[in-house]
Amino acid sequence: MPLENVEIPHLRSIDRGKQLIVHGRPFLLLAAELQNSSLTSAEFMDTVWQKLVDTHVNTVLGCVTWEMIEPVESQFEFKELDKVILGARKHGLRLVLLWFGSFKNGISTYAPAWVKTNPKRFPRAKLRKAGGVLQTADVVSIFHEAAPKSDARAFAQLMRHLKEFDGDHSTVVMVQVENETGLLGDSRDGSAAADERFSQPVPDDLLTFLARDWDNLHPDLKRNLVQFKAQASPQGSWVEVFGKGPHTDELFMAYHYALYLNQVAAAGKQEYPIPLYTNVWQNYVGDDGDNDFPIVAGGGGMPGDYPSGGGTTTVLDIWQHFAPSLDFISPDVYLNDYATSCSKYRHRDQPLFIPEQRRDEYGARRIWTAYGSYQAIGVSPFGIDTLEPESNPFTRHYALLELVSQIVLEAQRRPGSSVGFFFDELAADGSDPSKPIVRQYGGYEITIERCFVFGKPGPGCGMVIHLGGGKFLLIGWGFQVRATALSPTAAFTGILRFEEKVVANKETGELKTLRVLNGDETRSGVFSMMPNEDPDYGGFPICVTIPAWTMIAELEFYSLDESEV
Repeated sequence: MPLENVEIPHLRSIDRGKQLIVHGRPFLLLAAELQNSSLTSAEFMDTVWQKLVDTHVNTVLGCVTWEMIEPVESQFEFKELDKVILGARKHGLRLVLLWFGSFKNGISTYAPAWVKTNPKRFPRAKLRKAGGVLQTADVVSIFHEAAPKSDARAFAQLMRHLKEFDGDHSTVVMVQVENETGLLGDSRDGSAAADERFSQPVPDDLLTFLARDWDNLHPDLKRNLVQFKAQASPQGSWVEVFGKGPHTDELFMAYHYALYLNQVAAAGKQEYPIPLYTNVWQNYVGDDGDNDFPIVAGGGGMPGDYPSGGGTTTVLDIWQHFAPSLDFISPDVYLNDYATSCSKYRHRDQPLFIPEQRRDEYGARRIWTAYGSYQAIGVSPFGIDTLEPESNPFTRHYALLELVSQIVLEAQRRPGSSVGFFFDELAADGSDPSKPIVRQYGGYEITIERCFVFGKPGPGCGMVIHLGGGKFLLIGWGFQVRATALSPTAAFTGILRFEEKVVANKETGELKTLRVLNGDETRSGVFSMMPNEDPDYGGFPICVTIPAWTMIAELEFYSLDESEV
């Protein structure tokens, strides 16, 4: 079939978001990223594909490097990549390719040798050190034409080849442009070319955008625009307009990095317009992070500790406006508060995709928040190929999400109808770090909390979907749900029906009833329980808490008015 008649992967708008469409149908990415260079070898990947299938992954993130496809300038080689694509296709897996071109983790480690060894043609960025010393960085400078032009040409060749080789199959559903772009080691490039640009007037298009769109700017960006906002008609150099300091340097770098990546992305999109995005190394200080890992594990609080100019929320609007060929900007979430990151990167209703995150159980529990509360098109734990399916926490989570993906997608098309959540292990002193979730739906206030047991409560996660009125779909384990009618004349709120469901057809999301759970499983009508697989009975002699089975249930509340009782 000619490619012109094939519906290529694309993003379709839904209320307050977008969904990924593959072969004409919404597709929920149950993704996983490989170790950095795994996808460069089809032979190695032959040892990995089945593990990914057994983990219930449906989409694999892996790199295509500039040095791999253009080892000699203007001579392109795609044989190894083609073998990789065929391997994924054989196993029924989709791919998100990561273009490691000019930038990977803020440096140019995957640029070809003919770029690395020719600093006159491809000048390096300079890091400003104490005493006025300039240190040559392991990254091309963004203030010269040769690097973005060459990168864009290579990326265009890649996208053209993907269209020719894979356009009829859509094995590749998205492409990431570069990786964790930004400058490490300094808040801005200190080279002569960068200094000259920095001293010039701030471009009119940036000044116009910030002024015109002020009310829509992210609060994290506005905090660094105090001097800009105080001026009636801001004009002049970057320091004159924004003030002197590292955050002005970051604005400067962000504007030029966005233009650089847009040049690359636009060249590729012209050849094959499937969704493109870039990912972001986060600022880990000043965020209510999920743990207390040292700063060295992921960067610090100032631009340059993390890649300065990358699409953090302090400059996210600049990236969204000046890199329009990127469909969205994605956060890598390792140490930051997960829910906060999800919320911030829905800015301007862009779709949420988390291309890198923790691969342990702690991280796996959090994905339900992304899917259930923030309309995520997908999440992706990093380093998946070095875990076995039986010891991989994502195997369990993705197995359930695979069954209910059509249900989740349908709920995402009704924003606000679902909520995702997680409950972590109890603290060492027995205290509970997790708070109940309270929402109002259909005339009821529902409370989602950790599941009751007579012994030690365990962790939990999942999502609750409002089906209308007093009906709810419960997916997951380790939690319970109770409700109170909102009517001021309600005298009683109870559980009318609680049924365990099984997926009858995962292609349509059709469910059927397996068991009716109106007895002990509601603790005599107090709340509906979605237990863990091995609940702790705490020595209680009666096993009133059943272990989790299908982890899907439908719940209906009812209420009685004072006049009825």
